[in-house]
Amino acid sequence: MRRSEFDRAVADEFGARGAALVADLVLPQLGSRTAAEALAAGIAPGEVWLALCIENDVPPQRRYGAGRLEPGRR
Repeated sequence: MRRSEFDRAVADEFGARGAALVADLVLPQLGSRTAAEALAAGIAPGEVWLALCIENDVPPQRRYGAGRLEPGRR
């Protein structure tokens, strides 16, 4: 997953509150960092995306950003 794909996945899944979640929500799976801190520390966007999904109870079928094709693409 590229950073641009991460940003799009966050916007698609969380809408207007996505930026706040990335900046403020502490993710235990990433060493108690926010998504923004984890990305700045060099953690792969796909790993950050999965942690964000887990923490927000996003169903697996909507986690397309993590190595899954975007809906509608083949």
